[in-house]
Amino acid sequence: MLALFRQWRHQNILRRAGVDAAEWRAVLDRLPVMYGLSPTQAERLRVLAVLFLHERQIVPAAGLEMNQTMKLQLAAQACLPILELGLDWYRKCSTIVLYPGDFVARHRYQDALGLEHDEVSAMVGEAWDQGPVVLSWNDIAGSGERDGYNVVIHEFAHKLDMLNGDANGHPPLHKDMRLERWTRAFSRAYDDFCDRAETGRDQSVIDPYAAESPGEFFSVVSEVFFELPHALRALYPDVYAQLAAFYRQSPLQRLPPPDTLPRTDDYSTSSSP
Repeated sequence: MLALFRQWRHQNILRRAGVDAAEWRAVLDRLPVMYGLSPTQAERLRVLAVLFLHERQIVPAAGLEMNQTMKLQLAAQACLPILELGLDWYRKCSTIVLYPGDFVARHRYQDALGLEHDEVSAMVGEAWDQGPVVLSWNDIAGSGERDGYNVVIHEFAHKLDMLNGDANGHPPLHKDMRLERWTRAFSRAYDDFCDRAETGRDQSVIDPYAAESPGEFFSVVSEVFFELPHALRALYPDVYAQLAAFYRQSPLQRLPPPDTLPRTDDYSTSSSP
């Protein structure tokens, strides 16, 4: 009975939203990251996007004016990572704040000596545990181009990571996944990437910001997983395999490969048992 009521409610929401097939196709056509989605996948993503927008408060800030196309472009990219997972994975996100461009964030933290510091910085995206996702519209509009940069996927990957508490690169894994394989793949890749970044050897499509912490590494490689999957698999095949198992998708099966792939150099590409 509950399932039937939920289905009726969702159909009612979809009908009232009025997002027809042509409008949705136009949104997807603007986003190369969506290339190759089957009609069934595209329709499932439409349903997720409409429900995503219905169940969350979208708060424009600093004079930003939003229209339905802009909201759908945001929702499509936000829901791509959960296409095979479902909206419940975003249960810790009820509000999305959107600025026209970069915004200033102020954070207070305590150092090892117990001294408190105020840090002010310009940002394009931010995800709060038990709080909102804050994004720059300019960067949302520039995402999805298959250049390895996607602020929407990045911040919502943080939200998935935070389901286990802190954003530390260990989101809750599915029952058919093994924590030790995840940890081994990500630890080896993170250490290798940090070494590459520190020595100036990194020539990959992965943003150097990934070296900031294991949590940032997870979010950045999630961007690359969806935008440039062939490049990620060429560089860190074990990480690609773990992300494919986690997101229950394999984007390289539907996206054409880029013209060039990163060199693996001395990093072992053999999969661990």
